[in-house]
Amino acid sequence: MQILDWQQLDAAGRRAALARPAAALQPRILQQAQAIIDAVRSDGDAAIRRYALEFDGVTLSDLRVSAAEFDAARTQLAPDQLMALQQAIANVDCFHRAGMPTEMSLEVQPGVRCERLIRPIGAVGLYVPAGGAPLPSTVIMLAVPARIAGCALRVLCTPPQRNGLAHPAVLVAAQLCGIGQVFKIGGAQAIAAMAYGSAGVPGPGNAWVTAAKQLVAADAAGAAFDLPAGPSEVMVIADDSARAEFVAADLLAQAEHDPMSQALLITTSVKLAVQVAEAVREQLQNLSRRAILQQSMANSRILTVPNLEEALAVSDSYAPEHLIIETRNPRALLERVQHAGSVFLGSWTPEPMGDYCSGTNHVLPTYGYARAYSGLSVQDFTRRMTVQELSGEGLRELGPTASTLARLEGLDAHAAAVELRLAALRRERAA
Repeated sequence: MQILDWQQLDAAGRRAALARPAAALQPRILQQAQAIIDAVRSDGDAAIRRYALEFDGVTLSDLRVSAAEFDAARTQLAPDQLMALQQAIANVDCFHRAGMPTEMSLEVQPGVRCERLIRPIGAVGLYVPAGGAPLPSTVIMLAVPARIAGCALRVLCTPPQRNGLAHPAVLVAAQLCGIGQVFKIGGAQAIAAMAYGSAGVPGPGNAWVTAAKQLVAADAAGAAFDLPAGPSEVMVIADDSARAEFVAADLLAQAEHDPMSQALLITTSVKLAVQVAEAVREQLQNLSRRAILQQSMANSRILTVPNLEEALAVSDSYAPEHLIIETRNPRALLERVQHAGSVFLGSWTPEPMGDYCSGTNHVLPTYGYARAYSGLSVQDFTRRMTVQELSGEGLRELGPTASTLARLEGLDAHAAAVELRLAALRRERAA
C-alpha cells in the first residue's frame, strides 16, 4: 500500500488521495443502466432473459424460484450454517425492532392537535447482489427491517448462478425472513423489473445497480430507492497502540468485495503505517480472493497525520461507509465523528461483526453519501404521515396567525380559506 504524508500534500494531492475509484465511471454507468431499464420497460421478461444470458451466462426458463428449489436449498446447508443464519436474524430483528418509528399525538395549543402516523410501504423490492460470493447476510439486512415495518409485498431479486439456480444460502435466508417471492434476476435489469414490473415480476450492488436505482427514482413512474450504495469502502483511524495485523485484516476484509473497493488507513504513527503495509502484503498471499484484492488494494492508501484531530477531519471529509477506530480510547473520539455510515470501536470490533450478526445494518451509503444518508433501517420501509385537527376554539386562536403569514407571502386565497371560517365563528358566537 502506498504511504502518503497528509501534511506534505497540496489541495489537489489530498483530493487525489481520497478519490474513489468508481467515480470516473459514473457517466458511462448511468448511460448503460438507462439502456437496460429502457429495454426491460419495453420488452419485459424477454429483455430480462436476454440480459441473463449476456451478463450471467445462463438461459432461464422460469425467472421465479420454485417451491422445489426452496426445498432443495434447505438440504444443502449444514446445521451450523443454519444456526448462524438464525442467530444473525435474531440480533438484527432485536436491534431494528427497537428502532421502529413511533406514532405521536399532541395538542400544540388548546384546540390544535397534531399527529404523526406510521404506515408501511405497501410493496418493496429487495436486491441481493451475488458477484463472486453469495450474500445471505444482505437478505437478512433487507428483509428483516421490511418485515418489522409490515410491508405487505416483499419481492427479492438475486442473480442466478451458472447452473441457473439462486444460491441456496440466499434462498434459505429469504425463507427464514418470510420472503416467499424470489426471482433469479441480477443487475440493473432486476431494479427495472421491480420498479416497473413485468409479466413475470410484480412491480409497484454494484455501481450499475446504484445507477439504476437513481434513474428509476428520478422517474415519476418508477419507484423510490433507499440509498446510494456502490463498491464497499472502509477507513481505519489508528494510533500507535493499534495492532498492525488487526488493521491489515480490517483493510483486506472490505477490499476483497470488489476490484473497485477502497480501503484507507489514517494513522498518527509512521511506524504503524509501515507495519500495516507489510502485514497487508503478507496476509494477502494467503487469501482466496487475491486477484480481486490486488486490484482493490491499488486503490487503497495509508495516510499519516500529525494527530487524531486531523485524522477525524480527514475522515469527515471522506465520509466513509465503514469507519473503524482503533485507538487507545476510541469512544472518546466518537462524539466528533459526523459523517460515517457505520462506526466500529476498538480492537475487538472487526467490521465483519456488523456485516453479519451484531444487529446493525450493513446496507450503508458509499461514495461520500454518508454526509446526507443513513444506513438502512425500519424507517426506510415506512412512510410518516402527519395529521392536524382544529376545534373552533383552536381556529379562533391560531387562525389569525395563518392569515397574517399568508398575506405576508401574497397568497390571499390561503388567507381567505382561514378568514371565511373565522367570520363564520364570529357569526355563530353572535347568534
